[in-house]
Amino acid sequence: MPSPGRLFRTTAFKLALVYLVVFSGLTLFLIAYISRSTTDLLTRQLESSIATEISSLVEQYRRGGIRQVVGSVEIRSRRPSASLYLVADFSGRTIVGNVADLPLAVLNLPDGKPVQVSYQRLDGDVAREFQALVRVFALPGGFRLLVGRDVGERTEFEDVIAESIQFVILVMVVMGLVTWVFVSRSVLGRVEDMAETSRRIISGDLGRRLQVTGSGDEFDNLATSLNHMLERIEALMTGLKEVSDDIAHDLKTPLTRLRNRLETALRDSRGEAGYREAIGASIEDADELIHLFDALLRIARVEAGSSGDELKPLDAAAIAADVAELYEPVVEDAGGTLTARVDGPLPIAGNRALISQALTNLLDNAIKYALPPEEGAPALSGTVAPALAGTVELRAKRVGEEVHLTVVDHGPGIPLADHERVTQRFVRLERSRTLPGSGLGLSLVSAVARLHGGRLALADAGPGLAATLVLPVRLETGGAEENHGTDVH
Repeated sequence: MPSPGRLFRTTAFKLALVYLVVFSGLTLFLIAYISRSTTDLLTRQLESSIATEISSLVEQYRRGGIRQVVGSVEIRSRRPSASLYLVADFSGRTIVGNVADLPLAVLNLPDGKPVQVSYQRLDGDVAREFQALVRVFALPGGFRLLVGRDVGERTEFEDVIAESIQFVILVMVVMGLVTWVFVSRSVLGRVEDMAETSRRIISGDLGRRLQVTGSGDEFDNLATSLNHMLERIEALMTGLKEVSDDIAHDLKTPLTRLRNRLETALRDSRGEAGYREAIGASIEDADELIHLFDALLRIARVEAGSSGDELKPLDAAAIAADVAELYEPVVEDAGGTLTARVDGPLPIAGNRALISQALTNLLDNAIKYALPPEEGAPALSGTVAPALAGTVELRAKRVGEEVHLTVVDHGPGIPLADHERVTQRFVRLERSRTLPGSGLGLSLVSAVARLHGGRLALADAGPGLAATLVLPVRLETGGAEENHGTDVH
C-alpha cells in the first residue's frame, strides 16, 4: 500500500482534486445563478402584485372616498394570506389594517419602489415579527395607504438554497473521493501493471506482454500496440542471436582454414611458389569473408529501409529484360539455357539496383542447382527430367494488382516444409557445403521484397523450383497501358 505522501502525488489524486474543484465550482455557480434569478423573479412578482392592489384601492377611493377604501381594506385584512394592508390618518394613527406595529418612518416614505421592512402582525391576540416588502401611497386628505407582501416564502426559498449548497459540497467531496479510489484502482492499476511489465522486460524477460482485458478502451489499444512492438523486438533480438550464432559457426571454418594455411606456410619452407599458392588461397578465403559481410550489411540496410535510394517509378519489365540479357551468356557458359518471357510494361515503385540484385540472386541459385549433375552441383533430392535439365526460365508479368518476377529452374527443388526456412540467414540445404555460397541469397531477396511492400513466394515447378518476387503495381494516372511481349533466348 503506497504511503499517504505518495498517494497525494499520484495522478489519481490530482485528477480527483481537479474534478472536485472544477465540478464543485461549476455546480455552485449554477445554484447561485438559479437562486439569484428565482429570487429576482419572486421579487418582481411581489412588486407587481403590490402595484395591482394599490391601483385597485386607489380606484375605489375615487369612486367612494376614504370610507370605501377603509371598508375594502378591512375585508381584505381578514383574509388568511400573506398580504399586508394599512390605512393611517395624517397623524400616523392606524384606521384599519392587519399590521400590529410599524415604524412611523415607513408611513412617511414617498410613493415609489417597494422597500423591505420588519413588522409585527396580529396572530389572534399575539403580535409576531416578520419581514415584508411594502409600498406606501399618499391619498388626498393626508391619509396613507400601505400595501405589502410577506417575504417569508422567499426567505424560506433562500434557506433551502443555502442548505442545498451545503449538501452539494458534501456530495462533491464524496464523489471526489470515490473518483480518486476508482481512478487509483482501475486506471492507475493498469498503468502500474504496464510499468511492472516494462521493468520485467528491461530485466531480460522479453516474453512478457502487457495485459489486454478485452474492454476495447484506450489502455487495451495501447497494450495491443505495445505488445506488437514487443513481439517485433523479441523477433529482432532472436534473429540477432541466431545471426550471431550463425556468423560464429560459418566464420569458424574459413578462419580456421585461413589460419592453418598461413601457419603451415610459415612453418614449412615451400619456396616462392609455395608461398604464392598459400597467399592466393588465403586471399580467396578473405574474399569469401568479405562477400559474406557485404551480404549481411546489405540485408541489414534493406531491412532497416536505409538502402540508400528512395523508391522511384520503374518498369519491372525493363529490369527483367536487362538481367536476362546479362545472364544469358553466364547460363550458357555454365552449360544451361536461359529462356525469358517478359510481358510489359510493368510499372512499380522501387529501387532498381535492389530489384536487379534480387533477380541476380534467384538466377545464381537456379544456375547452381539446375545444371546437369555432371556439370553442376550434386542433386539435393528428387529426379530431374532429362529434357528440362539445365533449363532456367525468367518470367515477368502482371497478375491483378501485382507484378510477378519469377525464376524457374528444373533442378531438385526445395521441399515444401523448407520453403519458409530457406529465406532465413545462413540456411543451406546442401549439407556437404561443397558448393560456394553463404546461405544469404534468398534472405536478401526476401528483405528486398518486404522493403517494396511485396513478398518472396516459393513453389514447386514440377520438377524444380519457381521463385517469385511479388511486387505491388504502381497505379498509373495517365492513359491506358500497352502490353508488349519480349522473348529472350
